[in-house]
Amino acid sequence: MNIPLQGWVWFGLVGLPATGANLVGFGQFALLLIEGAAYWVAKLHQISVRRGHLPVLAAFRAARIVNPLLLAAGLVATGQAAAMDPGRTSWPGLAFALFAVLEHVNYFHVQLMHDTPADLRRLRSVGLRTSHLARDIARSAADTSVR
Repeated sequence: MNIPLQGWVWFGLVGLPATGANLVGFGQFALLLIEGAAYWVAKLHQISVRRGHLPVLAAFRAARIVNPLLLAAGLVATGQAAAMDPGRTSWPGLAFALFAVLEHVNYFHVQLMHDTPADLRRLRSVGLRTSHLARDIARSAADTSVR
């Protein structure tokens, strides 16, 4: 639900122009939101059926490898557009692409989102923690039955 809502807010309500740069950046942002939602749906399923391993883990492993390539290409494209035609036609796309990079890091590497007092206390005392998905991927790498 969040992706259509975000599209409506930014391109409908706010009125961002649907330029190539803005659509590329938004597309990357949407892709990462889909991956994040898919992870949490799979995680809920894993917990609800008391399954030992995360369903569709191979897809998340592949995304961890492919995403940086897609994100780099998107950053180059939106960055070039922002340099050549700065303003509403490109800056939002670059911002979406940068946010997608942060979401990739948040899902596949370290938890960047800290929204509870307990999260903030842990961040101050221990620092960044490995993300849940990164821990699931690492756990499965040690378990040869999950391929």
